Parts: sequence; structure tokens; C-alpha cells
Amino acid sequence: MLRGKRGLVVGIANAHSIALGCAAKLRGFGAELAVTYLNDKARPHVEPLAQQLGADLLLPLDVTRPGQAEAVFDTLRERWGSLDFVIHSIAFAPRQDLHGRIIDCSQEGFLQAMQVSVHSFIELARLAEPMLNPGGALVTMSYYGADKVVEHYNIMGPVKAALESSVRYLSLELAARDVRVYAVSPGPLMTRAASGIDHFDELVEMAKRRAPGRRLVDIAEVGRVVAFLVSGGASGMTGDVVYIDAGLHHMA
Repeated sequence: MLRGKRGLVVGIANAHSIALGCAAKLRGFGAELAVTYLNDKARPHVEPLAQQLGADLLLPLDVTRPGQAEAVFDTLRERWGSLDFVIHSIAFAPRQDLHGRIIDCSQEGFLQAMQVSVHSFIELARLAEPMLNPGGALVTMSYYGADKVVEHYNIMGPVKAALESSVRYLSLELAARDVRVYAVSPGPLMTRAASGIDHFDELVEMAKRRAPGRRLVDIAEVGRVVAFLVSGGASGMTGDVVYIDAGLHHMA
């Protein structure tokens, strides 16, 4: 259902990354892919995965380094000319701020979390806008802690809330170009990024215990939903937060 479509996937770090689950399903449904890696240290871990995916392009992207995002889109413009989707699956907060109370969060840590987790999505949207074909889509990753207080999620709660709000505003601004915008909100997943959350094992057990499905979801399930969102099948949806958490978000 995605044959002939081309897109950028940002955030693959290893075989457990949500971004990889998305990329694998997008590729499986026929899309052509460009993927990114954070830096030279990360490349040896990402390059074999990009080869398995048959990705057309493997590009460096550290959103904190000026000019790198522009360079990615310059390459995409030269190689492809246009895009059909961008998948944004990156987030970060310094450990001392992530593990501490929100009230004690440093200004530097808060701004860094907002830059990597939220503003980078806005920046990618801005750079992608001139290249996106009608019917295109932008997708980012959120979490239940954006809407409800989740113990130990701490500063990432307000950060993800800002991300979800950005999705709604971007959906309005890009609607005139027939471009849709979504946040996908998986339940707890055993990713490298999630391992930085204090007491993450407790979040996992809480999800298993309280979700109607009594289980965790996996990256393939997230990938299938993302593939649907960037396809024509989701043409009547935009600005949504789409939960993929075995029903956890319904529980009080």
C-alpha cells in the first residue's frame, strides 16, 4: 500500500528501536526509505540495519548540531526531489534532570529536552514542508505520561505534552498543503531511550498489570499503525494522538 512512496525515518539506534519497527513495516509495505544515524559512534550499529531494510540513503543527523538537518534535506532534494512522509522518533533529557523532580529541573536540561524532543520535530516539519507531496504525513512518538501523571516519567511529561500540542498546531498549518500530522503513543517498550527512565521496570510491570490486554505492545505493532497513518487509508485523520498500548490509556 506504500509502493512508490518515499520517506525519512529518524531515530534508529539499534534493533530494539521503535524507529526500526516503523522502518521495517514501511519498507515491507513497499516504501523507499532514507534513515539517519546520530554520529560516528552510532553508525556501526545502524548501518547493518539500514542495509537489511534496503534503505536508499543513510545520513548523519544530530539535531543539536547546526546545519545537519538542512544537509539531510539537501541530500533528499538532490536524490529524490520530493517526500511522502517523515517519521520522528527521538527524545532526550539529561539524566540528572530526568531522574529528579520537575521542580528541581535545570534550565539547561529543560531546554535541551525541549530542543531534541520537540523543536527538532518542528524543524524537520519546516524543512520537509516544501518537499512533501499532497497526501504526505509527519509522525512523531509520544507517551501516556504527556496526558497523565506517571511516576518517574518526570520532566518528559511536560516535554511530551508540548510535542503533542505541536502536532495539533502543525496539523492546522499544514492542512492547506494536504499534509497530515500525528503523534503515536506506544506503551512502555524496552528501548535504549526508555532504559534511561528511573524505575522503568516498574512502569513496564504497571502496564502489564493494568492494560486491558495485560501485555506490552512491540515495535512491529507500532510500525503497522505508522504505516497505516502515512497511507491513504488515514486520509480523514490529522492532529491525532494515536495510542498503541493494549488499552492502557483507558484505565483510570
